[in-house]
Amino acid sequence: MRIIGIDPGTAIVGWGVIDDAGGNLAVLAYGHITTPKTMALPDRLSLIESELSAILKEWAPEESAVEEIFFSTNQKTVISVAQARGAIVLTLRHFHVNVFGYTPPQVKQALTTYGRADKQQVQHMVKSVLKLETIPKPDDTADALALAVCHSSARKINRLRG
Repeated sequence: MRIIGIDPGTAIVGWGVIDDAGGNLAVLAYGHITTPKTMALPDRLSLIESELSAILKEWAPEESAVEEIFFSTNQKTVISVAQARGAIVLTLRHFHVNVFGYTPPQVKQALTTYGRADKQQVQHMVKSVLKLETIPKPDDTADALALAVCHSSARKINRLRG
């Protein structure tokens, strides 16, 4: 099963593609999409859609794990991130990729067994579980890979439940 994890944002969208072959995880590719702060939001969303489309064409994931909007004290930021998430979900559906959402505590729980783990703990688990030499940068990219690993774990649990 090929899975893409996506950490939505307007300035930076982290992404990571993994293969799950019977519980054996392999990283295929990861990176991030950046948009200039000087660009109008509609143009930023269009750039995200365009670059994500190219990634989806190249890697052809079957399922995706996209971070849910969880909490924000800055309402302006949460609205623009929600719009970016919407553009991402729409792009994924155009490529017939199944979309699953996970909150940050769910991702932390899946990777560290502690839903309030700090970002560094999660990043070290990403590095360890995926057998990477270094922690991917920027943080958004590591977060995207964490989402993909979280989804892989959720798939196993759902299979066991039958």
